Amino acid sequence: MKYEAENFDRLLGTQGFSDNLLQTHFKLYQGYVANTNKLAESLNAMLQDGKTATPEYSELKRHFGWEFNGMRLHEYYFGNMTKEKSSFESDSPLAEKMKADFGSTDQWLKDFKATGGMRGIGWTILYHDTSKDRLFNTWVTEHDAGHLSGATPLLVLDVFEHAYVFDYGMKRADYMEAFFNAVDWGVVGKRLGK
Repeated sequence: MKYEAENFDRLLGTQGFSDNLLQTHFKLYQGYVANTNKLAESLNAMLQDGKTATPEYSELKRHFGWEFNGMRLHEYYFGNMTKEKSSFESDSPLAEKMKADFGSTDQWLKDFKATGGMRGIGWTILYHDTSKDRLFNTWVTEHDAGHLSGATPLLVLDVFEHAYVFDYGMKRADYMEAFFNAVDWGVVGKRLGK
């Protein structure tokens, strides 16, 4: 069973994001989908041929998570965006959870932006640890280092340069402001599941 790239053309015309930036970003995401499929096929063929005790198999196996997470994180990222105005409901279950875990929604936002503004490339993710019902803002390096095992991504922000440099140069803070104007809070709230 192959993965199919989702169509995110609904985001074209989003304020703060040029169509050129978005289309380039969509192509990058489609590459992760294609590479995930290629690696899965190669690994399966090597398994069928009994070539699992090889350095090539080991390296492909290690690289699979990077491509898969690149695919999936982009789906979360584009999935939690909208070109329509979406308001953050201050009395929603998500807002109440932010207040409980961070002291206020403003404190949550301050922490999320500070995490997104850290030096380096990667992802900033608001995670929900379902086992203890707790929220965390987390930095994920590249695609694969820093994920919270068993936690659910609620809000995903891409902080690789490809997500903003065409439109904002190195002004990541300006990009994050545009991102927050494009967040679909309904989707983020549904991911919390409350």
